[in-house]
Amino acid sequence: MCGRYGYFPSNFADLRVRWNLDNDPSLFAARYNICPGQDVPVIINSHGSNRIGPMRWGLVPSWAQDEKIGYKMINARSESLAERPAFKELLERRRCLIPSTGFYEWRQGEAGKVPYFIYLKNQEPFAFAGLWDLWRKRDGSKLATCTIVTTAANPMMQPLHPRMPVILQREHEQHWLETGAAGFATVRSLLKAYLAELMAFHPVSPLVNTPVNDRVECTLPVGD
Repeated sequence: MCGRYGYFPSNFADLRVRWNLDNDPSLFAARYNICPGQDVPVIINSHGSNRIGPMRWGLVPSWAQDEKIGYKMINARSESLAERPAFKELLERRRCLIPSTGFYEWRQGEAGKVPYFIYLKNQEPFAFAGLWDLWRKRDGSKLATCTIVTTAANPMMQPLHPRMPVILQREHEQHWLETGAAGFATVRSLLKAYLAELMAFHPVSPLVNTPVNDRVECTLPVGD
């Protein structure tokens, strides 16, 4: 499960090199409490070039009757991608990277659910494995949407939640993006839990529970 995350790189200019982007990633402001239904920065590979652009978080398949389905499709289980009609074709031809700096999960405590912020120990930005699609509205305009692929949690994450988003190894990101560059079996092999020893987490303020609170304080450590 991944229902909230942040995107606040220390240097946006470095991201253009990091993901070999043809356009400027600094067009997207820092975000500390991204929620489903909001527009998020997404990287796709189009005609051999990597580009970053906005998509709504919550997949609306091209064949959907109502865009509200997106609120039920913020995540896609890696184990069943090839079996579900909503995801099988996208796995083959519409894969994307969803940049992040960290994500949130909640654990039940004595006084209620406690939010935690999960990130890489080196505090560098990373990319979730994602899928995307285009949905045509009744007025003819198109809506681009995305979903984050999830997998079974690694040992570090298990005390918080049995599942976690797929964080791609840096050397695998381009393989995931280039839909014609890697075979189906290779692509599916990338969908695994990130190395637990390279990750960390800490409890954060309940500020993050409210979507309108989109500021750095949401990510800062507090007493457990």
